[in-house]
Formats: sequence, C-alpha cells, structure tokens
Amino acid sequence: MTQPLRIGIAGLGTVGAGTVKLLQEHDALLAQRCGRAIKVTAVSARERKRDRGIDLAGYRWHDDPLKLAEDPDVDVVAELIGGSDGVAKALVEKSIAGRKHVVTANKALLAMHGTALARLAEAAGVTLAYEAAVAGGIPVIKNFREGLAANRIERVYGILNGTCNYILTTMRKTGREFADVLAEAQKLGYAEADPSFDVDGVDAAHKLAILTSVAFGCEVNFAGIHVEGIRHISATDIAYAEELGYRIKLLGIARLTEFGIEQRVHPCMVPLGTPIAHVEGVFNAVVTEGDYVGQNVAEGRGAGAGPTASAVVSDLIDIARGRTLPAFSIPAAQLQKLPVSPMERHRGAYYIRLMVVDRPGVIADVTAALRDEEVSLEAMLQRGRAPDEAVPVVLTTHNAVEASMRRALARIENLKTVVEPPRLIRVETL
Repeated sequence: MTQPLRIGIAGLGTVGAGTVKLLQEHDALLAQRCGRAIKVTAVSARERKRDRGIDLAGYRWHDDPLKLAEDPDVDVVAELIGGSDGVAKALVEKSIAGRKHVVTANKALLAMHGTALARLAEAAGVTLAYEAAVAGGIPVIKNFREGLAANRIERVYGILNGTCNYILTTMRKTGREFADVLAEAQKLGYAEADPSFDVDGVDAAHKLAILTSVAFGCEVNFAGIHVEGIRHISATDIAYAEELGYRIKLLGIARLTEFGIEQRVHPCMVPLGTPIAHVEGVFNAVVTEGDYVGQNVAEGRGAGAGPTASAVVSDLIDIARGRTLPAFSIPAAQLQKLPVSPMERHRGAYYIRLMVVDRPGVIADVTAALRDEEVSLEAMLQRGRAPDEAVPVVLTTHNAVEASMRRALARIENLKTVVEPPRLIRVETL
C-alpha cells in the first residue's frame, strides 16, 4: 500500500484549524481521490491549551515551528503562520533546505520573496504551492497554471479583498459613510482591529503581485504596484456612481503595456453591465482575459476557515498525487524581469468630484485647467444653486494620461473657489 503523505502544520489559527478539521472529516474521501492517505503528524502553535474545536491528541507538538522542518515524520510543511518575514520566512526556507514540500497561504511572504523562494524550491526539487494565498476558495492559481495555460494572458483584474468589498457594498446599500461601516465590519469580524492592510489596499496588492507573476511569467514585484485604498470614498461618490451607471470597487489590475508591466490597486468605477460590478459583500472575483479563451470570470469566498482550508488541501492533494509544477507557471530561472509601467503613463477615463463656491466663472476656470492639459470632458453634473456657498460638481472625462490629469487637478485645487481637495476615481472599461 502507498505510504500516507505526512503533514506538519505551523499555525493553528482560523486557517490552520480549518485545515486540520477538513483533513480529519474528509480522511477517507481524500485517500480515495489521491490513492493514498493524507495524514497530519505534527503541529506547532503558540498556545497549547487553547480550545480550537479540533482534536489534536494524536499529533506531535512542536513549540518551535522550525522543528517541523527537521521532523523525520513530516513530508510537507504547511506554513499557516503569516507575515512576510520572521519565523514564517525562516520556516519555509528551512523546510525547502531540508527537502520538504511547502504549502502556504502567506500572500505577504510570496509578494516580498516569491521569486527567491521559487528558485530555492526548484533547486531542492520540492514543491512550493500557495493556492490559498490568493482569493481564498477560488482556484485561481490552478486556473492560470493549468486551465488557461494555452493562452497568452492579456489582462487580469479582480476584487481581491473581501473586507473592502463588504464596506463598499454596505455603503452603497445603506448610504452610510466609510468610518461607520468600517466599525461595523470590525464588530462582525470582517475587518481587523487594525484594518490598514485591508482598507489601504496592501492586502490586495500582495495578491496582485502573485497573480501578475503567474499570469505574465515575470518576477514577483510588489514594489512596482501603484496602491491606493478606499478611505477617501464617500457615500456621495457611491451615489453619483450609481447615477452615472457605475459601481465603485477596489480592483487589482495587471496588464502588459508598451512601457512594461502595469500593476495597480485602487478604487474604480466599473460599468453596471459588467459581471464584476455585481460581486457583493465579502466575495472575491478574478477576471482573466486570454487571447484564445476570451474573458474568464471566477467568483467565490476569498477568506474564512472553510474556503481557505479547501485551497490549502487542494495543494496537498496535488503533492499526494505526485503532480508538480513550477511555482509561477514557468521555471524560476525563466521568469522575466519586466520594466514597470509607471502610473503617470496610465491612460484612462476619470471621475472627478469638486466642492466649489457657487459663483460665475468657476466652471470656466475648472474646464480651462483641464483643457490646458488636453483632458476632454465627457459629462458634468451640478446639483442645486447656493450663491457663495459650496456645492458639489461632478465631472467625467474621456481617456487622458494620468500625469496630465494630475497636473490639471493640482491647478484646480489651487483655485480660491475650490474648497476641498478634488476627489478622483478612475473609470475602467472592462
């Protein structure tokens, strides 16, 4: 009989405990599908006595997670600790050096060190797998490396952070402001006590860095991503978006341009007619555009114990079956070091909201600033009349170069009749 695949799990938080639970409950099913059993043999976490709702009695316990890399009864180390450096990075490196396969859900680690770790794994002849690091239960990495492998990818984009999507969805449905909805999300457990990684776009950028590498065969380059969050999005902007036929979503977008690889994370106005406009709540979605397959949309839960554990175990199943692929679709030595296409060169349409004093000549001054930078207006909305008081003015533009748009906005902000910094949201044609 084929020997079981022996698993050591580092980290017994939401994902780690969920993985143990899944492996225990589906023990017979997984053995049937893999032709061999997948068995947890050792675990490591900070608190031994904490009740995690799972039976850990039959597993060897290591207080030091690095001991999993030395354990002779472990074939695969599942790193479910998190963090881009520290013990998580040390454990992955030591496990690879000890010729143990590694499965991880750690998007920050891969965004910062993915290329180097892939090289180490290939040199050691072991697998580095990370389906759970991007979009939770959506099998997006497998989709790129297997189902879409015959295609040249032209663009990939998606909703990569469920917390932000929940906040924007709730703001739209209730008319409440960002701070109020964020506080609610924290109470419900959808947002961390310190929500910065989520609402400032960093979490989505980590995932986009990984997706970009897999999709375009390039080195992981987190530093090359333009990142903005959603703190500045107001209920007013969301209402105007609906009126104009759009919804606001935080998207991660990557594509090849004439200047290099463009990677950006920021709020976008997306047309109501597109599938991604209707992805609501804590759900994620990834849209891929391939030259032969066309548009491919994958939607599902992007976080949580069940979906993420499902992704972790899908990687364990591949290893149990003896299926191995390069971490980022092609051998690490062949990953290209692509130049970064700077945000200043981005070309697209824009939504601009101004708060201006209602006086004659104000709109003329605003349009003059745009005209001088060769930014063409598509439409303008102005609500109400209040002489010598501040009123909102919304402008949408035709395609323009980002650098020109920024120069025009700097000039507009300096007008005495503009009483707040202009709000800019990019309009995406999807």
